[in-house]
Amino acid sequence: MDTRDWGRFLLPYEQAVEELKVKFKTLRTEFKSREEYTPIEFVTGRIKRISSILEKAKRLNVPMDQLETGIEDIAGIRIMCQFVQDIERLSELIRTRKDMRVVNEKDYITNNKASGYRSYHIIVEYPVQTSLGLKPVLAEIQMRTLAMNFWATIEHSLSYKFKEHLPTDIKARLQKAAEAAYQLDQEMSSIRNEIIAAQKHFEDTSNLVSRVLNGIQDLYYYHRIREAAQFQLKFNELWESEDVWSLKELLVEIQEALLRAKRPIIP
Repeated sequence: MDTRDWGRFLLPYEQAVEELKVKFKTLRTEFKSREEYTPIEFVTGRIKRISSILEKAKRLNVPMDQLETGIEDIAGIRIMCQFVQDIERLSELIRTRKDMRVVNEKDYITNNKASGYRSYHIIVEYPVQTSLGLKPVLAEIQMRTLAMNFWATIEHSLSYKFKEHLPTDIKARLQKAAEAAYQLDQEMSSIRNEIIAAQKHFEDTSNLVSRVLNGIQDLYYYHRIREAAQFQLKFNELWESEDVWSLKELLVEIQEALLRAKRPIIP
């Protein structure tokens, strides 16, 4: 395969990665727009390097004319989650989607690798619309907690440095670190409800403040300068005292003032 052939070969995978990133980021936005807890922290994606494709094909004895079916992770999406329970929920959501088909699942959380690696992998067949028609490509979706990802990133860097022949003492330390990361996830899961409640309270307060300030700004737009200034002073007092309940009442007052400002003047 020459350079031109590789470029053409990888193009559908690049398209798949970009589209899948957008879809999962949009899913996260949808949860937030409904003011629901989102199981997605953030999303990244990549195309496997040509050298890595060749190395894996050699290791798995995959012929060059069977790369599309023999190498499942040429296109890769990585989704970070806060809790292990989020990975379970997200896996269920992926299984029910109509825009991709689950081909295989690998649970390295329940059955971690000997190195200590933990993650949940789902191989999907995703249809890409090309100039020549619809082309299904395989893509790997990896789901990890932040702790799992931190460990895997360090392990990957060390494996690259030592060309996957890690010294015994480093292997032992990595395994110990993997267990510590696992215990951290377990501890965080045990207080998951409290963490989510605290995060929701913070987001609700942040959204409330934004709505109040945007409402005051709208009053300035409608030339209700005196009302806007009064509301601003009241907001400053409530913000200093952290009185969320009174802030909600203030928002209602601002919304009523905006309704009056928008009413047409009848001569």
